[in-house]
Amino acid sequence: MYAQQPWDAPQSSAVAVTVKYHPLAFVFGLCKPQIELNGRVVALGWGRHVVPVPAGQHLVHVHVPYLLPPRLGPADLGVAVQPGRAVELEYRAPMINFIDGALGAPPQKWPGMTASIILLVALLGLVLCLGGAVIALIFANSTSSASGLW
Repeated sequence: MYAQQPWDAPQSSAVAVTVKYHPLAFVFGLCKPQIELNGRVVALGWGRHVVPVPAGQHLVHVHVPYLLPPRLGPADLGVAVQPGRAVELEYRAPMINFIDGALGAPPQKWPGMTASIILLVALLGLVLCLGGAVIALIFANSTSSASGLW
């Protein structure tokens, strides 16, 4: 008979990756993130994925396929998997385009959260200023027509 090769042995080690997006970035719900292990696609979709692997060094890559850029929030991490153990990882998609995602031991921070808050505050300030300008314009028109200038 043949001798059992290392790749034929039962794989009791694993890499577990939890893939998340922030609720404010709800557009990500329409896309399925792609998890690659050593350059091979092993899982698609949000949530927790457990991939059996042999013990040793492995490269984990996660990104979200998107329109522009085509690979949104890429993140790479080399992990050492011990025999009979599972390595827990967490990936968090970025809050805004053109920045990397976060991949590592849980919990991870939301990439781009500070920039998102600044953009939302600036947008809110703009809406308030425009609303104030519209109210002032309406008030100015109502007082000029009420003063009998016609």
